[in-house]
Amino acid sequence: MGKSGAVILVSFLFVCCVVPSLATVHTVGDSTGWALSGNYATWAKGKTFKVGDSLVFKYPSGHTVDEVSSSDYESCTPGNSISSDSSGSTTIPLKTAGTHYFICSVMGHCSGGMKLSVSVAAAAGGGGGGGSTTAPSSGSGTATTTPKPDTTTTTSHPSSSLTLSPFIPLLVSGVVAIFSYFVI
Repeated sequence: MGKSGAVILVSFLFVCCVVPSLATVHTVGDSTGWALSGNYATWAKGKTFKVGDSLVFKYPSGHTVDEVSSSDYESCTPGNSISSDSSGSTTIPLKTAGTHYFICSVMGHCSGGMKLSVSVAAAAGGGGGGGSTTAPSSGSGTATTTPKPDTTTTTSHPSSSLTLSPFIPLLVSGVVAIFSYFVI
């Protein structure tokens, strides 16, 4: 194989191994963050969430991020949270497909709009493709999918937006082979 063929091979391996594995880090509420002034149904509308992505909640003291069941989401009932954090910077890795529900457990905050529902699609190559967002329409607060509980714990450190493919060793082998070709 010529030198140009080797470069094409490595480029192909890079695209196949790394590009499809990119995960998205979604900052909830964008510049508004997680606050009473946010409209999270509008924020989530049109976004695609996949397994491997993360949600980052940024907020001042006096708020929480609680992942809750569908019924607790609908009724804004705290206390039975799947996970809870009040650090001011909460990263939730989306590890399972299905609908995930989040509220602020401070009295009156959920009913004041601090609630988010996202539908998470299976990661590409994992039997599913593409994704959709389920966010309640303004004022309705309804969702149609029953969540599978996720025992994800939260962390106050943002996660990387790159998920490495299991094919990285193949990519490294190709680079080593090309390096050897040019050195020898």
